Amino acid sequence: MTILCRLAAWPGETTASTVDDLDAAQRALTDAPFEDLVVVGPDTEKDDALRFTAHLRIDRPAVGVILVRRHVDVDLLTEALRAGVREVVTAGDDAALLAACDRSRALSGHVRAIDEPANTPQGKVVTVFAAKGGCGKTTFAINLAAALAAGDQRVCVLDLDLAFGDVAINVQLEPVRTISDALPMAGHLDTTGAASLLTQYRPGLDMLLAPVTPGDAEKIPAALVGELLAVLRGMFDFVVVDTPAQFSEHVLTAMDASDHHVLLTTPDTPALKNMRITLDMLDLLSYSRDIRSIVFNRSDAKVGLSSSDVERVVRSTISAQVPSSRNVPISINKGTPIVIATPAHPVSQAITRFARERLLSLTAPARHKAFAVRRGAGRR
Repeated sequence: MTILCRLAAWPGETTASTVDDLDAAQRALTDAPFEDLVVVGPDTEKDDALRFTAHLRIDRPAVGVILVRRHVDVDLLTEALRAGVREVVTAGDDAALLAACDRSRALSGHVRAIDEPANTPQGKVVTVFAAKGGCGKTTFAINLAAALAAGDQRVCVLDLDLAFGDVAINVQLEPVRTISDALPMAGHLDTTGAASLLTQYRPGLDMLLAPVTPGDAEKIPAALVGELLAVLRGMFDFVVVDTPAQFSEHVLTAMDASDHHVLLTTPDTPALKNMRITLDMLDLLSYSRDIRSIVFNRSDAKVGLSSSDVERVVRSTISAQVPSSRNVPISINKGTPIVIATPAHPVSQAITRFARERLLSLTAPARHKAFAVRRGAGRR
């Protein structure tokens, strides 16, 4: 049953229940504990509708509210998003309204599926990092997430390369919502708000995509990244964070929140030099060595550097070796991670084995000793 508030026409819906005002809508919701959608029509006062939505967001987070207005502008969209409105639709656009309702109902089902008691164990945050571009970091992060999701885990990929994120294009997703849409919710982000930002790639695997508008990256504070990760880890078994090739404030915030750091390198001297610097930096910041893994990507490339050479240079043990294959760029061009497209491929098997042996066995989070000090003092 869908409750409509003073909406003149409901296209194609025979199960809708129409009420005259928001008080009647509230009473109807009380009588319908499984209701998942309220459409507020254009005759309802905007402020009343937003107050109703804000209350409903706390009282019934799985219920979506769609606001129908005769005129839609940026100010209205901002106010509506802050109040918790799922979407704002222009009056008379029946196709847009139906599509918005379908999206809202799908999201409500997702929210119910992830709505767990506060004492439920939190999911794990895994940050994938390489201090040199071109190491295959984004490809590895996406395939790692796919491998984890294949084990019946609920997984989210967070694209933290805010200026040049490639997660969306790697899996051929249309970035309708991105991390930029979290800005109006900063400071009061909740499960419903975070769920509204996600783009589903396939069941069990969601993506929170990087901004697509130039200049939006600079608007996102590091504190919002921490807030997002805190909420997402309560919604998923694993949150895999893809990062830019630099120790930015946002990356350090993700590393602070992480249960595991996956550090990629390749068999070339610039990448190995940057890996050595990365390890020294992590040690300097007092991150525990127990929560890091070094992954040797394109390990079978015949360029005169073996895995033993790599371990000698970086003075650390390699946790996983992923072979090179032209099937990897082919899978990227097709928009399907190789772990999904060809599970038996040596690359897929290497990533799946790493996920199983190093991540699926994770226990309680192991924080580094400086976390509380740096978090309390903040960075300058």
